[in-house]
Amino acid sequence: MLTSAWKNLTLSNVSLYRWQAGSFAYRLVGLLRTWRQGSWLLQWSEPIGALLISIVFALSPFVSTSLIGVLLVAVGGYWALLTVSDDLRNEVTPIHLLVLLYWGIATVATAFSPVKEAAFSGWVKLTLYLLLFALAAKILRSRSLRNWIIGVYLHVALVVSVYGIRQRIFGAVQLATWNDPNSAMADSNRVYSYLGNPNLLAAYLVSAVGLSVAAFFVWKRWFPKALAVTMILLNTLCIYFTDSRGGWLALVVLVLTFLLLLRLWWHDYLPKFWQIWLLPLVFGALAGLVFLGILFVEPLRLRVMSIFAGREDSSNNFRINVWTAVIEMIKTRPILGIGPGNDAFNRIYPLFQRPRYTALSAYSVYLEILVETGFIGLTAFLWLIFVTVAQGVKTLKQLRLDRNIEGFWLIAALSAIAGFMVQGIVDTVWYRPQISTIWWLMIAIVASFCSQLNQPESKIEK
Repeated sequence: MLTSAWKNLTLSNVSLYRWQAGSFAYRLVGLLRTWRQGSWLLQWSEPIGALLISIVFALSPFVSTSLIGVLLVAVGGYWALLTVSDDLRNEVTPIHLLVLLYWGIATVATAFSPVKEAAFSGWVKLTLYLLLFALAAKILRSRSLRNWIIGVYLHVALVVSVYGIRQRIFGAVQLATWNDPNSAMADSNRVYSYLGNPNLLAAYLVSAVGLSVAAFFVWKRWFPKALAVTMILLNTLCIYFTDSRGGWLALVVLVLTFLLLLRLWWHDYLPKFWQIWLLPLVFGALAGLVFLGILFVEPLRLRVMSIFAGREDSSNNFRINVWTAVIEMIKTRPILGIGPGNDAFNRIYPLFQRPRYTALSAYSVYLEILVETGFIGLTAFLWLIFVTVAQGVKTLKQLRLDRNIEGFWLIAALSAIAGFMVQGIVDTVWYRPQISTIWWLMIAIVASFCSQLNQPESKIEK
């Protein structure tokens, strides 16, 4: 009974072929298949898609959000072209279904929003992110294209990290009051690189750390491995220099999740002693290292202790006041919320805000989703994350049996998702396009491996 309930909860029992056969919208898929067969350009459909996705991640830290939006429109249009001219059989996964469910709830929330015009703007942005997910989940099934897209992101992240570290060495203008003016850290130089905000920079680099570790295992020859180690060190160092407490917590959770999944990967190959004691010893060593860092590195100690300072820390106090107002917003429209997007939030929040505590978001992903799409939307979102992790672990076990080294990309994606979710407790930075695109890329990596596993009588590409 428990097994059956688990399969139902993770949608493992869902017959995707039957759903596709009965779906009216799915009848549009492959409508122009004959035309595509005669098209010379679309013979290169997947490399072209990989190029579009790569351009998004190559430019996103350096250009305006408007240009990112234009690029996402191109990505969405290209996905639509491929959809009506291709056969998507075996590509749809339970993850796709729950992404579609979440989008549908956001659409209904937009329709019933008290500020429909503003909510529609947010709905368009969300739709573009989900179209990026859909195209990436398709393109990333190719081993070579997957390595190319991840490589582009990692090299761009390296440039971002190097500039952030340079800001720490030579100084950088603090663009806002990011530190408590009454604390010993008031004059601390928090880096922000090309992203313009330390918390945003930390969120951008968290997944880069996980993918850099995976790259060390996946990339062959010593020079690429040395490059991967360099990326790990510089990305981690830059996250530390952001002084982002949420980013630090995300990094810790990413490392712990990565280690847990590595144990799953190597469990059968370890001697009995190490099967039992490896994780306790490693976690103990990491805990000791963190404790010593807090004990002897004063800036680290001050920032960590400020987490527990409550309202005595100005940043904490600001968030608490914003959260209090946001909870009142949720109580007003708890079922479907006010509609997606920061424009809708900015229209409604002033009616509830505390004096002098203006905010552009809820400073918590979970509260933000509650505000935008209500408890129905939050339930769908959490279900999506649950199914993504469950399907990812299931696929990872198959990759381990096949000894497919590409499984390390999957480990990195799942670890990054865990890190994002922890930072999301106290920040909504990944609602920015530079971060949201990375978030949906991580979901797409998991979905791409799952779609390959769903293909009958086929092996995941090694």
